[in-house]
Amino acid sequence: MPEGTYIGIDLGTTYSLVAVVEGGVPRVLTNRLGEVLTPSAVSVTEDGTVLVGAPARARATTHPSRTAMWFKRDMGSDRSYDLGGMKMRPEELSALVLSELRKDAEAALGRTVDEAVVTVPAYFGELQRRATRDACEIAGLHVERIINEPTAAALAYGLQHRDRELRAIVLDLGGGTFDVTVLEIMEGVIEIQASAGDARLGGEDFVDCLTQRLSGRIAREHGLQVAPNTEAHARLREAAEQAKLALSSTDTARIALPELRDAKGNQKSVELELDIAEAEEAWKPVLERLELPILRALRDASAVAADIDEVILVGGATRMPCVVRLASKLLKRLPLRTLPVDEAVALGAAVQAALKAGDVAVEDVVATDVAPFTLGTAVGERLGDSRVDGIYSPIIERGTPLPASRVQTYAMSADGQTSTSVDVYQGEHARCEHNQLLGKYLVKGIPPDLAGKQTIAIRFTYDLNGLLEVDTTIVSTGVTQTLVIERSPGLLSKDEVARARAAFQRLKLHPRDALPNTAALGRAEALYVELTGEARSRLGGCIADFRAALENQEGSIIERRREILKRLCQSLLSR
Repeated sequence: MPEGTYIGIDLGTTYSLVAVVEGGVPRVLTNRLGEVLTPSAVSVTEDGTVLVGAPARARATTHPSRTAMWFKRDMGSDRSYDLGGMKMRPEELSALVLSELRKDAEAALGRTVDEAVVTVPAYFGELQRRATRDACEIAGLHVERIINEPTAAALAYGLQHRDRELRAIVLDLGGGTFDVTVLEIMEGVIEIQASAGDARLGGEDFVDCLTQRLSGRIAREHGLQVAPNTEAHARLREAAEQAKLALSSTDTARIALPELRDAKGNQKSVELELDIAEAEEAWKPVLERLELPILRALRDASAVAADIDEVILVGGATRMPCVVRLASKLLKRLPLRTLPVDEAVALGAAVQAALKAGDVAVEDVVATDVAPFTLGTAVGERLGDSRVDGIYSPIIERGTPLPASRVQTYAMSADGQTSTSVDVYQGEHARCEHNQLLGKYLVKGIPPDLAGKQTIAIRFTYDLNGLLEVDTTIVSTGVTQTLVIERSPGLLSKDEVARARAAFQRLKLHPRDALPNTAALGRAEALYVELTGEARSRLGGCIADFRAALENQEGSIIERRREILKRLCQSLLSR
């Protein structure tokens, strides 16, 4: 198979990337705009055209009701996004991003790509992983392997340090998820010892906290009420994100929102100054949430801070000084950024893809993984004259090396019982009601007998992709059934995946050859909203010149005016 045919994809909450291994070295591929980061964003224009990536993200400020971002957090749920009347599930939105990455890879490599390794947060559960696989199928990608993001980062790190022996902890704080993984590297073997995390905690939560804090200040100091899901809120959130980035390198950030209009029609030009102390006060709840997964991962790995040789930071949010300080305090050492924090996961996915393709350059690198959650079933117990149902019976414990297959035997609770319901759960609580129900199924054909005498054996098989299969055996007859768990509310059936893929092919997608123009125009228009006076006038004139060139389809003039527009935007942003 040609080198690079298998690609690695980091399907991120905020940004996504695609990478390959060439000549034994992993590298991230650039997209149509010459950038390595593709925003995980989708927008639908008024004429029904679908935009993906940078032009979609640019419309988040000017067209928030027609733009979707951060949908990775809703994978495996039954949420639907309404983008100007076009309803799309998280899997379908993710499929659009995956398809765009695939096209970028094909353009960069000069050949067709249909095989990929895709990463997910280590703390993604069964439903979220199956939803990710559905998204890949809708996008027309064959995915044999789903790999945990910290494991991917460890693969990229281990490729560079395959001669070393050390114990490390990976802190992966991306836009929407947080993963902690304790691992050991020895002679090219990367052994994952424990994983913990939070699938709804990331850099976007820091932005949300700032947005809330700034919204309160605007209400008190300027008398404007910024309501959620409005253009004013989208502008404020964008300003909060820029302030968060600025506070990674400076002590203060200035926020300017010209002509901010609230839901009541009141309008003012707002200027605020935010210092690092106020920001970190707003971020306290988020920072506190980061501590528990770190401590849990250490405990599950039977390790203390002194046992850790290196702390590896991955994910864009780990650039924040407060995150670095927290890691240093808990783990008693300065963290490392030996890999590009935004690219490490994609690079590791490319290494895993090269392993799948049989690339000899990486054949001496091996990675193991563990189950991030406990998987089990619901049972009942008789206590005296009472029966208590809904007790959680673990079958595969969290931290079990993968792949794993475990079996437990259970007795029937009633005389003459010929069937029983098996409920499959994921979680750590002793009561099933506090864990996540993955599905239910009914086992039939059990020969009637006295309570406690007739038994069934339930086997859970958990593969390297973190996907679960369940089978049952009626012990007295030896009859075994491989059972399909009834579809949970957040999962698509096979027919629904097929219909979604067919609908995907009919979407009116924006022409890729016009993407640089659309992205430049979208970014310029989003900036225009934030400017006033002479700067706004200059940008408005430049936008008009660019639009005129587009309307007249003047090829060389379009390119020249696009570059002029981009340079002007950069100079105005740097002021």
